[in-house]
Amino acid sequence: MKKRNETLKKVIDAIIYIQYEYFISGKEDDLKPMKLADIAEKVNLDISTISRVTNSKYIETIFGTFLLKDFFSEAYRKDDGGLISTKKIKNKLAEIIQQENKSNPYTDEVLCQLLGQEEYHIARRTVAKYRDKLKIPVSKIRRSI
Repeated sequence: MKKRNETLKKVIDAIIYIQYEYFISGKEDDLKPMKLADIAEKVNLDISTISRVTNSKYIETIFGTFLLKDFFSEAYRKDDGGLISTKKIKNKLAEIIQQENKSNPYTDEVLCQLLGQEEYHIARRTVAKYRDKLKIPVSKIRRSI
């Protein structure tokens, strides 16, 4: 049990170190892209161990309680070369859909073009994948009269 707790503490310390700005501000925009491999390298453990340690574990902060797995995301390279978290793209996608005209909602292709205007050049299939992960239905189902 002691070893398990030490491992969990090392992993959480590494997550806090990488996501320091987020834990200070609480703004999702401050989340950096972070993979299991980044933490595994930092704490000298196998990726599968990091996955197991973070599975179904939560961290309580002053701005809420979060699943540790939620801090992991892939990176996306913008046109200017900057790296951002895919969570930022998903948030922008959700924002665009929330503001759309509900009588004529955007298709995935249009969403792809709108995200491209924000320098998030992703494929239509990726837009569909992110929309599904956000539990947002296709345009036909989002349509209201």
